[in-house]
Order: sequence, then structure tokens, then C-alpha cells
Amino acid sequence: MLSSRISPLRAFTFFSLLYVFNQLASTLEDRDDWSLREQRDTDGHLIRKSPGLEGLDRCKSLAVSYWDPYWRQPADVCGVNCLLGSSLIRERSDSAAKKRIDERSHLAVVACGPRLEETLTMLKSAVLLSKKPLHFYIFAEDDLHDSFRKALVSWPRTVQTKFNFTIYPITFPKENANEWKKLFKPCASQRLFLPLILKEWILCSTQLAAMAPEHEEPRIGWYNRFARHPYYGKTGINSGVMLMNMTRLRDKFFKNDMTTVALRWEEILMPLLQKYKLNITWGDQDLLNIIFHHNPESLYVVPCQWNYRPDHCIYGSNCQQAEQEGVFILHGNRGVYHDDKQPAFRAVYEAIQKYPFGENMETSLLHPLEASLQSTTNTYCGRASHLFTKKLKQSIVSVQQDVTQRR
Repeated sequence: MLSSRISPLRAFTFFSLLYVFNQLASTLEDRDDWSLREQRDTDGHLIRKSPGLEGLDRCKSLAVSYWDPYWRQPADVCGVNCLLGSSLIRERSDSAAKKRIDERSHLAVVACGPRLEETLTMLKSAVLLSKKPLHFYIFAEDDLHDSFRKALVSWPRTVQTKFNFTIYPITFPKENANEWKKLFKPCASQRLFLPLILKEWILCSTQLAAMAPEHEEPRIGWYNRFARHPYYGKTGINSGVMLMNMTRLRDKFFKNDMTTVALRWEEILMPLLQKYKLNITWGDQDLLNIIFHHNPESLYVVPCQWNYRPDHCIYGSNCQQAEQEGVFILHGNRGVYHDDKQPAFRAVYEAIQKYPFGENMETSLLHPLEASLQSTTNTYCGRASHLFTKKLKQSIVSVQQDVTQRR
């Protein structure tokens, strides 16, 4: 899977790869077991009661760009009552809910500026390689909403049956919206507020959050050499791929270095930014490092193959887990999917992007990718590119066997 910078939710666990974390929900899954819930605005007008685009004209052209602590969006604002594309609100009947467990995987992505195509390629990689139904939660600037919807509904019908999606506006606390939006990169800090926005999701897992280390080799680590603020562990954590337990994040009281009183998630973010904003370099990732420095018991550290970046191969291979099992999630930070600095990363991105839906993945995705990677062996990451395809081969075989069995 691919990832550039995301937060995925799985039942509420999160992954990210070109931004890719895998997992979401089928639009046609067990249609007879679902009932459509009529959506009405505050005046009682019906917004939508059947599939299609009917009712979308009631959405404001501009979605809200601020966050209400109690998450009370206006009824005519896109993202809550007005749903885009295939994102109909469905609820299972009581009998159906008792019969089966929700097996969907949930993936949240954030896209601002020129990130439309990159995000779609990441979502494409998730759909191709996931054996579970998926649900995408797309947080995007207003002018990208229609483009996302048109692109996703243009995918073949057989592909659309594997996922649902909901599009949300970019949303920050009203009082400091501009400051949060510009932190590090446009909209990167949106992920900090996902637990406060996606409140309909409830988890019972004991995990609170999971991330991979920023570095495996302290001699080239950034945090242990340059950070001017607290950070997690020996080398810090990287938030490009992030698993979240929404319920526990909302419920926990976090220890901190600002007060002797433990604070909830929504209470700690702005005070933390105000205290450290002159000392942080990597925006929301630095804030997460500070939070989990003081609450290390709440973080699960995943192996580096779940967040494989150029840092793991640019000076020689330094991710032992990837050496043994291959790369699970490829994280194309620093724009490496689009420039010539790391051609092996770009080769993977372009192979996913160019793959035609419906074609044999081994002959139309894997083989062209392997041929492209052969031309990158003059770089350190290119010499490690066999790690990029090791798990991919297994995933392709598994997915294709699953398709065959269902036939």
C-alpha cells in the first residue's frame, strides 16, 4: 500500500501508505439488510432518502472551516447531513446487527492543495490490495470535493462495490483555524482533530494509538540530535502512518508538562501548541511526540515496515523487519513520489497510478513495477527495492485467490 501522510481508522485503527492503510466498506454489501435513514434539515426538509445525487443541491457551496467543540454543524453544510457520492447513511436493522459483526476497515485521509491525484492513487492501492470492505473518510478543501466524488464514482462498478466514502470539510477550532491549518504543511494537523469529529465511532480495544519510530538508527536520528522539545523514546515517532482508537483518545486524561492536572485530548492541543510553537519543526508530529513522551504507556510502537520511508534506505538499509518480511506500507514523504530524488519510490507510485482496473495484477502491475525498479539500482533505495515488492507479491496472490474462490 502507498502513503504520503494519513491517518487510517480501523474499527478505529489507523493506517497510512502513499498513504495507504487498507480498509473500508462496500456500497452494495448486503443491501437487503440495510435500511436508509431519511435525512432532514432543521426545517424538516428531506435531504436524501434514496441513492444518487438527489438532495445535494441543499448543501452550501462552501463547507464550514471551523470546529465547534460540540460538533454541531449547520444542517445544510456538506459533511454531516449532506452526503457526497456513495456516502449514504445506512443503519442495519437490529436483527441484521445481531447476525454479523462489522468487518469494514476504515481509512481517513486529508487532502489540501495539489494532493488530489496522490490521494486517489493511495485509495486505489488500498482498494486493490484489501480483502476487506473499506470506508474512506476524506477530509478535503471545498474545491476538491467534487473532484474526489467524480473520480471515485467513475471507477468500475465492480471496484465500487468494495468501498464506501464520506467527504468532510477541513475543520479546525474556530478561534485558531488559520494557525492550525498552516502548521507544518497545509491541513496536516487535521488528523489531531479526527477523534473529536468522528464521534460516531466507538472502540473497545485497549490500544489508544500506534505509530512507527522516526528512526531505527540513532546516529542519523533527527529528534535525538536536533529536537528542542520532549519526544517519544530514543528517536521519536513518525505520524505519517497512525493507528487511532478514537474512543480511548477522547476519554483519556493526558499527563503533561503544563499543569499538574491531566487534560483531555480537546483540552491539551492548543495549550501545547502555544507553549512549543517556536520550538517545533514538524508540526502535528512534534505535538504527538510531546504528548506521548509524557504518556508512553498509551502508545503502541509498530515496526518500521508499516511506515517505510526513504530514511530506511537512503544511507543503506536500516529496517530489519522489512529485510525479513518486506515493506507493508510505503510512505512517500518529502515529495519522493513526484521528483527524481528517490526513483524507486516514484516507480511504485506510478505503477499503482497507471494500473488499469480489472487487469491481472501480476502481469499489469507487478511485472511492470519490477521492470521499472531494475532501472533504479544505482541508488541505495533502488538496491533495496526487492523489499518493496516482497509483500506486494504475496498480497496480489492472496487477493486473486480470494477473487477466484468467490467465483
